Amino acid sequence: MELQDFKAFVGHQDNFEIRVITHTGSRFYQIELEDVEGKRHMLTQRGKPMLFRTLEDVYLELNRSGIHRAYLVQHDPHDEMIGRETHYRDPLTSRMPLVF
Repeated sequence: MELQDFKAFVGHQDNFEIRVITHTGSRFYQIELEDVEGKRHMLTQRGKPMLFRTLEDVYLELNRSGIHRAYLVQHDPHDEMIGRETHYRDPLTSRMPLVF
């Protein structure tokens, strides 16, 4: 979802969840929106995923879009490597609330 589409969606909808995704070993963050239908949309700019270097950068972008709550989700590829099911998509075990 392009940045301008993201801002328009947030301005007109109220039933969605924002996730800030980070991967173990990476110093970058991505923003994901899940809509009421369960569809997931990564925030993009010019067709490429937007990457943020710090949580502060994420907060600033979300604040500009009118978002004040999100969930931090850390993806750990180690689970996949040892054959354990990943917890990345499991909202009860992988999310940490962020309020800014």
